[in-house]
Parts: sequence; C-alpha cells; structure tokens
Amino acid sequence: MTQPRVLYTDPPWLIDGGRPDPALASVEREVLGPEVELRFGPHRDGRYQITDPAMLEQAAGCDVLVVYRTQVTEELLDAAGAGLKVVVRQGVGVDNLNAGLLAARGLPAYNVPDYCVDEVATHTSALALALERQLVPQHQTLAGGTFDIYAGGTPHRTNRRTLGIVGFGRIGRAVARRLGAFYGRVRVYDPYIGRDLAEGYGAQAVDTLAELLAQSDLVTLHCPLNPETDGLIDAAALRRMKPGSFLVNAARGRLIDPEALYRALDEQWIAGAGLDVFSPENPHQDARWHPVLKHPGVVVTSHRAFLSEEAEASSRRRVAELVRAALDGRTEGLVGRVHAPEAGR
Repeated sequence: MTQPRVLYTDPPWLIDGGRPDPALASVEREVLGPEVELRFGPHRDGRYQITDPAMLEQAAGCDVLVVYRTQVTEELLDAAGAGLKVVVRQGVGVDNLNAGLLAARGLPAYNVPDYCVDEVATHTSALALALERQLVPQHQTLAGGTFDIYAGGTPHRTNRRTLGIVGFGRIGRAVARRLGAFYGRVRVYDPYIGRDLAEGYGAQAVDTLAELLAQSDLVTLHCPLNPETDGLIDAAALRRMKPGSFLVNAARGRLIDPEALYRALDEQWIAGAGLDVFSPENPHQDARWHPVLKHPGVVVTSHRAFLSEEAEASSRRRVAELVRAALDGRTEGLVGRVHAPEAGR
C-alpha cells in the first residue's frame, strides 16, 4: 500500500531558527501517525515561498493539501494529481481555497470556521477601545517625555455612542456581546440574517449598509471576502460615515480601499481606523498603504487577531483530525465543510 502523503504548504508554527523543523510537527504526528508522510512547502530567507515552482514539486502525489496563505490554483491541483482527496484550509477564511475551482474538480474542501472567535472578538474590542481612548497618541506623547492628558484629543463617553457591526456571523455576534457592553446602542447590518437575530444580542438590525454607516460612531467589519464585499468600504461608503467616527477591520484587507481610507483620514471624514488586515497581507508591499500606516489616527497590527497559544493548538489538532478523517474516508458530517463534490463525481 502506498504511503499517504500530506503537504502543509506554509505552516508558520513549524518554524524554528528561520527554517521549517519537522520535529515541531508533534500534534500532526500524534494525530496522523507515523505511516503518513508529512511534507512542507518551500522556504527561503525566512519566508515560505507560496508561489515558488518548488511548491508544485512538493505537491506531487499528495493525498491531502493543507493550505494556510497559499492560493489554491489549477497548477497546484494538477501537481498533486488524481490521487488528491481533499483540500483543507488552516484557518477561518475561504477566499484562497478557490471554491469554484474545487467544485469543478469535484474535490471537497474544509476549513476551521470557529477556532478563534474569542481571539478575534477580543482583538477587535482592543483596537476599538484604543481608538476611543486614544491610547496610541497618549503612549507616544508620555513615552516621548511630555505629560499631556489632551494628547490625541478629548474622548467621548462610549455609552452615548453607537457601535455598528457589518456582518453578524460567529465573530460579529461575539463582538456585539463584548464590545457592545461599552456602547449605548448597537446596530447590525447583515443581509443574510433575520432581523430578530440581532435583538437576541442586544442589537438592532438595519436594512442597508448606508444606514448603518450614517448612524454609527464606530464601525467594525466582520464579513467574508467575496465579489459582493470586495472593496465594500470605498470612498462613497466612507463619505457616509459620521465625522469623528472610527473604522475597525480585523476581517479581510480587501474589504477596504486603502486610497479612499487615507483620503477619509487626511480630510477628516472620519477620526481614525484600527486595522489588523491588509491586501497584500504585508502592507509594506503595497505603496497605497504607506500613508495609512503613518497616519496618527491609525492603530495597526500584523494580522494577528486570530492568534493565541490556545487557538493555534486547537487549529492544528482540528486540521490534523480532518486530514486523518479524509485519509480514512470518514468525511461525512464533519464540521467545516466548505464544498462537497456533486453526487456521482
């Protein structure tokens, strides 16, 4: 019997001293067993090379592909070959899974949709409250040698302000419970939920994004990236926001137009932004983000809202269990199914 092969394309938690160390794959080994051949994507100069031709060589003959940041492409699937059973995303988002391509190939795909709800809701709340209380300019001013209680401006009472949540899935609901406790009103926009659902979380649903933007003092984004939401927060949307309001994004970078955001900040359409996500992932690789990063009204983090020791451990184990189930042919009813092949394929 041929030894099963699994390729982890770019798992950063298996990096030690700047290079992948297979010995760190203890969770994966425990779940998958010694009979499974574990492969890792190409790595050079401290980074995984997710578009390198060597990735295709590593994928050859694999039964399962586990992708993190790597984009699923025709070339990658062709390289794996006819024996490929399943593709698993080591994370919540599905935009790099290329669901349409997988559907056309009749390949099932899975993600881990709920492993970091606590972390992202907490991080979103931290960004929001840092903006509301102007923690960054306060820190910079005091650490720089000046004691000034007014550095960054005079805040407002949050219990007189309105929180607006765009997207009311698992994380949006957790944010309503946590961050909503600080605000006098919570508004929700999500065209795919019933209006009464928001009421159960102490919020009120509105009918349009424009309505939510016009009413909210702080807007936080929790929607997936798809053709409908790509560039959702553009210049027109930012113009609808209240003067003095804040925008927080810990969902997907492409939800926001960076040039429009900088203009909104520079011309004071809004007061500030808290950002954990960008497109490309590293904003230093796109000059459009540079003025945003330098703006004094912005708080930024390096796409780590999902991160904790517990979340990472859970994600690794749950993905390994999905892989083991796929190798054993036990995928019916598993949590996290993104796409199932059509009957008879």
